[in-house]
Amino acid sequence: MRGSNDSTSRRRKLRREIPGTIGLLADAGDFAAMCDYRSFGFDDHRDYLRHIDDLLRSLAAQGIHTTVALFDPEEYAEYCAEHGLDADTAEARTRYTAELACTGTGLPYTGRPIEELVPLLVDEAVRQATWEYATTLLADVGNCADCGEDIGRASFERAADALERLVAGAGPGHHHVVCSIPSEAEQLLAVLHAEAAPDPDSPPRIEGREGLDFVTVLAAGLALGGPGGLVLRSTTEGDRDRVHGWRLDRGRLVPLSAAAVFNAYCTDADTGEPVAPEPGVEYCPGYEVDDPGPHH
Repeated sequence: MRGSNDSTSRRRKLRREIPGTIGLLADAGDFAAMCDYRSFGFDDHRDYLRHIDDLLRSLAAQGIHTTVALFDPEEYAEYCAEHGLDADTAEARTRYTAELACTGTGLPYTGRPIEELVPLLVDEAVRQATWEYATTLLADVGNCADCGEDIGRASFERAADALERLVAGAGPGHHHVVCSIPSEAEQLLAVLHAEAAPDPDSPPRIEGREGLDFVTVLAAGLALGGPGGLVLRSTTEGDRDRVHGWRLDRGRLVPLSAAAVFNAYCTDADTGEPVAPEPGVEYCPGYEVDDPGPHH
């Protein structure tokens, strides 16, 4: 009897060493698509999310690390067809979810309630898709007709240098930077947060993954040579917020005047109608951050 109890205890301890992945149907439309499978077992999205929340809490209470990944019904159907699986089985869903652990968009469960976890997971999926698309654009842009250099690589280096000058020139405070690049397939959008270091001679603190995403999107805009824009907003305790702006023009970042920044911020993007200036905000001109280099 003692041997049996010891074995059970060891298996429980071992179970805590094995991470898990849960495929989450965050979107009501995706959930409805899965309801077409008789083996799925749920017919109400809210009830489904409530059960997912309970399961995540239960696993965490047992000390089991769990990653939550977005479950895409269309990709799931393609996966089953490719591997010759019956999509209307729990086994097929399990195999697909195991693949998500390696290739999909996921976040570690840290105890957040499901209503907070779902939008974070969707945002992460959008971020990953944006980075992948921007990377593809950089890879496909080709070489410079004049010097033969890889334009994508050169644009990435320029974007990294421009970001360093951008944040350094913003001075003290917390900096929120948004870069928007229209492209044929979709609008590329990247957001960056940076904090000025206490020592003015030290570089600002930028999150590694956030910085990579931002530089990649900006580089795509530089490489494509089309329109785009960049806005920096700096917040310093006890002072007014400062807003600076730039536009992308034929492959380089051009500083906007204070009047142009004001007009951009105080115009409704959908209707074109003017909106009231935000109180406590100073609209400032951009400053030089870009070294365009020799490519045309």
